[in-house]
Amino acid sequence: MFRIFRIVGDSMSPEIANGDYVVLATSPRFLRRLQPGQVIVFHHPAWGTLIKRIQRRDPSLGYYVVGAHPESLDSRKLGYISREQVIGRMIAHIRRPRRAG
Repeated sequence: MFRIFRIVGDSMSPEIANGDYVVLATSPRFLRRLQPGQVIVFHHPAWGTLIKRIQRRDPSLGYYVVGAHPESLDSRKLGYISREQVIGRMIAHIRRPRRAG
């Protein structure tokens, strides 16, 4: 149904920062029609759990994903992400409190 993940790393920075939280929809209903522009969390066998934005979808290959940070690991190295690898789609973003000054 829903899961909360704490973000570790700068892959989606500055949009989603290290220490922020995301709420994921995990039910098949929410994952049936993933579209470019949506943010997903997925499991990659070599790299673990990652968060990225879908850039494009290829029905035969899966999802081509990118990070917001210029040095982010993305589908150029990961390849396409299959539907089976997707844990959930981001439906809410909770920013961690930022220190002033």
